[in-house]
Amino acid sequence: MSVSSAATTPSRNRKLWETASRLDSAVERYTVGEDPTLDRRLLRYEVYGSLAHAAGLARIGVLSQRDHRALRKALARLLVRPEAFFITRAQEDIHTAVEQHLTRALGEAGMRIHAGRSRNDQVQTDLRLYLKDRLLGLHARTCEAAEAWRLFGARSARVLMPGYTHLQRAMPSTLGHWAASHAEAFLENARLLRCAFDEVDVCPLGSGAGYGVPLPLPRAYVARLLGFARVQRNTLRVQTSRPRLEAVVLSALAVLARDAGVLADDLRLFATAEFGFLRLPEAFTTGSSIMPQKRNPDVVELTRARACLFPGWLQQALSIGTLPSGYHRDYQLTKGPLMAAIETADEMLEILSRLPGPMKVDAARCRAALTEGLLATHKALALVREGVPFREAYRRVAEQARAGEAGARPAGRVDLPDYPGAPGDPGFKALGLERRREARWSLRGRRRLEKVFRRLLSGKGA
Repeated sequence: MSVSSAATTPSRNRKLWETASRLDSAVERYTVGEDPTLDRRLLRYEVYGSLAHAAGLARIGVLSQRDHRALRKALARLLVRPEAFFITRAQEDIHTAVEQHLTRALGEAGMRIHAGRSRNDQVQTDLRLYLKDRLLGLHARTCEAAEAWRLFGARSARVLMPGYTHLQRAMPSTLGHWAASHAEAFLENARLLRCAFDEVDVCPLGSGAGYGVPLPLPRAYVARLLGFARVQRNTLRVQTSRPRLEAVVLSALAVLARDAGVLADDLRLFATAEFGFLRLPEAFTTGSSIMPQKRNPDVVELTRARACLFPGWLQQALSIGTLPSGYHRDYQLTKGPLMAAIETADEMLEILSRLPGPMKVDAARCRAALTEGLLATHKALALVREGVPFREAYRRVAEQARAGEAGARPAGRVDLPDYPGAPGDPGFKALGLERRREARWSLRGRRRLEKVFRRLLSGKGA
């Protein structure tokens, strides 16, 4: 289709919101910010949102069937080579870039696509589809990490080692029990990511700039086309809730990162020469520029450091979100922290999933650290079984410990508590069952989402 000059001139080099012919270049740079770079990640979701919106406009007669077909084909072609699509600073964002592309390709049909929507509900639609997609991926990665550490724990189930409180040797445990605790942490975080997904799974289209539009938009129909679980009812609440939803996702990621940081610090500590319980794979360490013998645990240290970034990203979203009702341009600045957190979490999970497979265990060093003094609680409870009140038993054993009687000798026979979850039975089978349940959830979600996207591109859903 040829493009007439009358169709292209009004939108050429203009942003969707622009009415004046001249913009101060410094102001433009300041307001555009990182959006041309960040928004390239949203191309898929801008296309899917536009396909659903166009189907809704066709349903109420605002778009002709001919224009609808032309728009659907032009939008689908954008995903053939998405890496070739760029956003100029003059265009500012993905929304302007896609609309100008449609106008160049289709003329007036391309200019009709924006009827009934605002950049405000466009960006929210893009971000929520992006978040659903990425949360499913992060959930699957979290399940992979849980399984990797469960399997490592099962291999190390009989490796005795001290359990620590205050970083002091406390009671006997096993390396398997320690690894199972981290596998369980990953599963807890998988459930948290599911909660974040449920919060995000709500369709904002039709809210406009917060007050709806004087068109009979079929909001429920469009939400079904996009695969959302429901419509976000109140149009004003759609705009006010943007930083909240981003904070919900960032909260889940901050908790996940916190647990990943604990695991990373454990690994760094246990791999030191002073502990020597574990040996990190050489591929996960680096050398020293001056000391030839050194192998440094940079990967786990950087994982620990990256975990510290998430509270800051969360705080940015929370702080920017404390504004009066309605849309504010401040919200533009939460996109960067949100995407940075998602990318960083994905990288951390990939590393932590790969690490335990080739990691070596020094079972002898673990066992040697288990001394007789760690059996003090066992001795006190043995007296309890003989009828001695616990406080009296505690006092007797404490006096022996203070007297230094044999406390530093290697521990002899060690009986571990074997009820579910204790060191003698960390529950590897139960962890495996839970991991499979969680993995099925993200797999089903992935299949549903990809089916939604395929139907939108084919036009069958409309």
